[in-house]
Amino acid sequence: MFDPSPLPPERCMLCPRGCGANRAAGERGACGAGAELAVARAALHFWEEPPISGNAGSGTVFFSHCPLRCIYCQNHEIAVGRAGRAITADRLAEIFLELQSAGALNVNLVTPTHYLPQIKHAIDAARSVGLSLPIVYNTSGYETPGAIRSLAGYVDVYLTDFKYWSDDPARAYSHASDYREAACSALDEVVSQIGGLAYGEIAGEDGPVLSRGVVVRHMMLPGLLDDSKAIVAHLAERYGDSIALSLMNQYTPLRAFPEHPALNERVPAEDYEALLDFADGLGIEDYFWQEGDAVGESFIPAFDGSGVDGSARGD
Repeated sequence: MFDPSPLPPERCMLCPRGCGANRAAGERGACGAGAELAVARAALHFWEEPPISGNAGSGTVFFSHCPLRCIYCQNHEIAVGRAGRAITADRLAEIFLELQSAGALNVNLVTPTHYLPQIKHAIDAARSVGLSLPIVYNTSGYETPGAIRSLAGYVDVYLTDFKYWSDDPARAYSHASDYREAACSALDEVVSQIGGLAYGEIAGEDGPVLSRGVVVRHMMLPGLLDDSKAIVAHLAERYGDSIALSLMNQYTPLRAFPEHPALNERVPAEDYEALLDFADGLGIEDYFWQEGDAVGESFIPAFDGSGVDGSARGD
């Protein structure tokens, strides 16, 4: 259908790990990925923030492997590469078009950084034959400014995490003591590239749909309320209303962590309320928050290869 798929880097420096693996020759990087592009699921998804999922759903593509690989990851099966099917960049372009045909509001690339060459190829190819949806770059926030700069003209919406403020939990939970430094530098580049928030009205949707902008997510972790407050304060002071803020309490301990007992507990409701009150006190007037029992496995889709080999659709 399209030109031959590009290869991953011969000396991979796509993420802050800078592992230098020759993935083109089949070596596996720190992310776990080798030469092949692997996808675990491609389908409509209804659990993102309302302006991204809307009623129609976000066209999510869940990539296998991950540069950060947090020990508590709720997508653990794909982060460590236990789920996923090898495809070409040409097939990825077809998936984008199938998601558009299924009525998706956007194409949502989940944990994509280690496959940047193939993804950019697929976006170019799909756009050449009619892809018109916004591209959402759904990332852990652990990015390099160079990788973000290379995405200019490809990405319309950044849906990025900001996980840690302190080095100790970043080191203990993600083996990335440089997380804050990397996330701050990358986010500066993201906001500079994208600018402010832009919304559009789409028939059948109850509210506005995000067509361009930056949404910064922070999922609270047990025992890290002060860390969460520091992140919210930084985001409010540095970016103001040029970004949308999403504060999440859906952390779910999916397995036991004997070396990190705090992770065996859910976030106390009073801690989450304290963070929301803190955001209110900073004068943040509009942000996304979760109510009711957001905790649980309902936010975790089945990584069963849906839409990867056949037509991408909603389940």
